[in-house]
Amino acid sequence: MNHSIGLMIEILVAVLLVVTIGYCMLLNKRLLRLRADEQSLKATIGELITATEIAERAIGGLKHTVRDVNENLGDQIAAAADLSDRLIRQLAEGDAVLGRLSRIAVAARSPHAPVTAAPEPRVSAAKAAAAATQAFAERRRASGIAA
Repeated sequence: MNHSIGLMIEILVAVLLVVTIGYCMLLNKRLLRLRADEQSLKATIGELITATEIAERAIGGLKHTVRDVNENLGDQIAAAADLSDRLIRQLAEGDAVLGRLSRIAVAARSPHAPVTAAPEPRVSAAKAAAAATQAFAERRRASGIAA
């Protein structure tokens, strides 16, 4: 009986060794797969680093472009504001000239009417031009010259 207990223990140890060897083989396969995945992961990380560097350079270029565009746009806005101010002044001067021409046309229409500095009525530029043109045409008809 002593002998059979020793044999059973040795069989049990042998079975456990076989199970351990099988488990070690399984772990070896998993480690090989993990190492292969590690290589692909390293390659992926390298590609990611390269893409990040390219993106950083592109962002730097975009920042530079935005800065240039902002400066140019600011200059153009300033030039447009100056042009707008000049146009407003010229339009005001044109309205003043048109008002004087209207007064001249009214004075020319009736030769006996005294020329007074009456306050200018607020008339749009187009209406004033039409009135001046009509007064000129009537004056030409009155003097016998066809308009």
